[in-house]
Amino acid sequence: MSNDAFLHTLFACLAPDVAPVVSSFVGNPASMPASAWKSRRWTDGEIALPSAANNYFSLGTFRPNETGAYRRRKAQFVALHAVMLDDVGGKVPLERVTLPPTWMLETSPGNHQAGYLLREPLADGLLADRLMNAIVAAGLCDPGANGPRARLARLPMAVNGKHAPPFPCRLLTWAPDLRYSVEELVTGLQLESMRTERPTRQATRAPQARPDDGEAVWIPRPEENAVLVVLRERGLYKVPLGDGKYDITCPWVEAHTGAADGGTAYFEPDDNWPIGGFKCLHGHCAERHIRDLLAFLNVEVNAARMKSTIRVVAGEIHRVVDVAERELAQSRRHYQRGGLIVTVVTDPGTRETRIQDVSQPALVRSLAGAALWERYDARAQDWVRTDPPARHAAVLFDSTSYPHLPVLAGLARQPYLRPDGSLMMAAGYDATTGMFGVFDARAFAFADKPTRAMAEAALAQLRDLLAEFSFAGETDRAAALTALLTAAIRASLPVAPMFHVRAHMVGSGKSYLCELITAFATPQRGTPTTFPADDEECRKLLLAELLRGPAVVEFDNLTGDLVAHKSLCTALTSEHMSGRILGVSKTATVNTRALFLSSGNNVGPVQDMTRRCISIHLAPDCEVPAARTFTRPDLVRDVLRERGRYVSAALTIIRAWIIAGRPRTECKSLASYGDWSDLCRQPLMWLGCGDPTASIFQAMAEDPDRETLARLLNAWFAGFGKTPAMVRDAVRQAHALHDEHAELREVLHDIADERGEINRRKLGWWIRRHAGRIVDGMRIVRATGNGSAERWRIEVMESVSLVSSLSSQPGGKGVSGTADNDYARASRGGSPALRS
Repeated sequence: MSNDAFLHTLFACLAPDVAPVVSSFVGNPASMPASAWKSRRWTDGEIALPSAANNYFSLGTFRPNETGAYRRRKAQFVALHAVMLDDVGGKVPLERVTLPPTWMLETSPGNHQAGYLLREPLADGLLADRLMNAIVAAGLCDPGANGPRARLARLPMAVNGKHAPPFPCRLLTWAPDLRYSVEELVTGLQLESMRTERPTRQATRAPQARPDDGEAVWIPRPEENAVLVVLRERGLYKVPLGDGKYDITCPWVEAHTGAADGGTAYFEPDDNWPIGGFKCLHGHCAERHIRDLLAFLNVEVNAARMKSTIRVVAGEIHRVVDVAERELAQSRRHYQRGGLIVTVVTDPGTRETRIQDVSQPALVRSLAGAALWERYDARAQDWVRTDPPARHAAVLFDSTSYPHLPVLAGLARQPYLRPDGSLMMAAGYDATTGMFGVFDARAFAFADKPTRAMAEAALAQLRDLLAEFSFAGETDRAAALTALLTAAIRASLPVAPMFHVRAHMVGSGKSYLCELITAFATPQRGTPTTFPADDEECRKLLLAELLRGPAVVEFDNLTGDLVAHKSLCTALTSEHMSGRILGVSKTATVNTRALFLSSGNNVGPVQDMTRRCISIHLAPDCEVPAARTFTRPDLVRDVLRERGRYVSAALTIIRAWIIAGRPRTECKSLASYGDWSDLCRQPLMWLGCGDPTASIFQAMAEDPDRETLARLLNAWFAGFGKTPAMVRDAVRQAHALHDEHAELREVLHDIADERGEINRRKLGWWIRRHAGRIVDGMRIVRATGNGSAERWRIEVMESVSLVSSLSSQPGGKGVSGTADNDYARASRGGSPALRS
């Protein structure tokens, strides 16, 4: 029978503007948008209802609205022509069909719709509602989405798209002569009453008392899953299948073909299935879900969620917020970092794992997932489910402290060293160090007690990676090796110096060496940025970057010297830095455990950056370095592919040095970087490498500021000796037309020249900023006296503290009786001594 013939029989003799409506679409009805269910007027032969689609028709007829559109609405309802029983053979036993239907349509295996044609169309809308509600109350049909008058039924020539492949509907019985009155339906189907209102959910528990002072705001999570408890009590529980799945006996096993007991499982609740899951492979249970199982077991939905409950009680916001933070902490997905609530996320596009601060709206979502929230409904006299109030989320977001959330120090992209020198191989959060490991430990291999021979083999691997880079000297190669070791254990070091790769021309391999170093810090490619122009820009950039917990912060292709922005200096010598977050009225304190890299042609660290940055000089001996060919052109890709092996080699060197008793090699100490020097510098020197920090002392000696100060001290001393003098005296003497003051005149112009004149105010500030710094055994200090004008004098130091001291004597300072120390020699051009 065609759909048109079927509908023509059901809706005969209609007025010209009255018609049933139909809906037709392809796909799974459960996942279709509301627009797919849009109704159209059925007219015989004019509406396409393909048999490969889900085809529905209304049990009633409707008139068009003022725009001529037919909609399933009460205002357009004309008459009810038929009623329907749904899920017959499934939820509704076949024996419950106590009245022969006009038609019986199989809509899925073993599941049917039974239709009853009314003898006279029911034009009384309220009576139609009462009839349909009585059928629903008897459990013979569900209420439908748009009300009883707008109920849809399936057409015979159609498929059920809920199944894969779609199930073709089958018209099992068709008796158009079987027509019934309302009274015959009520009697024949054994309907108990004809209620005017739609069926409502029955209360499952007694009325609850209104909350009083001291009302409990937190109900802990059940210790045992209520569904599993009832399944055991009823003898339906079989065995666990792992991953929260359980093999059970289907409650409707008797309806299975041959009463086969198998192929039924219960899933514990998770993010995707908040109340759990139920699946029975038998066709009779194809449309049964977890709610059917819960109804059968008489388990409340909230009990099946297996979550703690937080109750919103007026006057108890402090307690509510406290338990909310505790639940958030127990979710093991949220942490605190620098005064912010953060979580660890992985970008689905780049696969980069980073730390993400949680915004206030996102916090509401997180709280909703961490626990069930309830409020008291006075009309229902019960606690009803609700969303976390935004006000409570705001109070938690703006809290000055978080006593329950664990502190997240940073991310570790590979196994890392604990403070006691042991190696942390487990991924995830470590409460001892506050680190969160985001790595697969199986990719890394270490010996429990690596020997020196193993360390030498590991060093050979790393040297092989650097074989085709054109280093200017062995100290530069040692600095590159140190950079690899630093990248491998940066997460374990409170502070570490910056590494700057410099060359004389483009194409020398600066950026490529930075990429190689980055590969030891993270499995993702680096994302270099430009060097900030001023300190304010630098502070914003660093704060934004460090909040994410990056492995590397890289400044690429510097066009000027690496100047000492205050925030950058802080990030390189302090474990934390603070700053105000843009868009949020909070000040964050972030951890600075990131490796800082930079590169540029003929530029390098100056001022205070000289002691915070190790330079790696590349010097290819050819005119066009970019035209060189290499035996390993895809070196970085190779390292990333076997990253576990190379990072293991770097860690083996460090571990072998620790196992060997931390033998120390005599070298100059580097202030602020004691831990770094022990773990990254000493192991390489133990294996015979040069001192990687030689470039630091060379840069300090060649610092332009230091050279200028040395010229000023010598010229000032030549002009005034140890006699105190004011700035204006120095300017006046510099302008004297004597050749012996030419050097003083020249250096003052270099310091404070302004349109050909010496700016005395600018000169005074420059001297004040460099007062007390010892260069060439002299320093300029403020002279004591009663005069109102500021006077300066040169002090000649009788003994000068050596820059060098043994790293085995931290804090110790050698004293030389002469000014012929390394520093002084270097400033006078004796830098080769510093390179040794």
